[in-house]
Amino acid sequence: MSALTWAVAAVVTDDTGRVLLCRQGRGARRYALPGGRLRPTESPVQAALRDIRAETGWDIELIDLVGVYHLTGPTGVTAAGRAGPLPDVLVHVFRARAADNSPTGDPLPGCRLSWHSPDALPDAVTPLTLAAVTDALAGLSGVLRDARHTPGAARARWAGAGQPPEQRGEAAAGPPLRQ
Repeated sequence: MSALTWAVAAVVTDDTGRVLLCRQGRGARRYALPGGRLRPTESPVQAALRDIRAETGWDIELIDLVGVYHLTGPTGVTAAGRAGPLPDVLVHVFRARAADNSPTGDPLPGCRLSWHSPDALPDAVTPLTLAAVTDALAGLSGVLRDARHTPGAARARWAGAGQPPEQRGEAAAGPPLRQ
């Protein structure tokens, strides 16, 4: 395993069920979930609230944890412009909703935000985004999933999804997580 990076992301939906995605202005320009890296002293919940607000300008309410996704790069492959292999990333993905009808701030430069119907996602989504949106909208939580950086691959089959909370003897949804 290479260096491990801890990150957060959220499947943010609006009142109509659309999903908020960010298309980065660099690299392959694929659509991804909003989020970012954890800072040394913050929890995944704190990081998600901070990073998503900073990246998108939207205040969100975290509902629950969809799952933890382990994103690995291909072994022995070094990305262009990097001194070594891509890091392994452990991503806490939350289910969230927009707290208001409009953003309360400006998104970061380089992130082009757009809302998408879950049944009509763009072809150029990251594998992690596709898996997490699929899991979140299926009502799954507690998912533990391995994913791979796969340049050029947009849609792939995902196996091993977690069980719905009802099958684990848990309530389907609790109150939103707060900072």
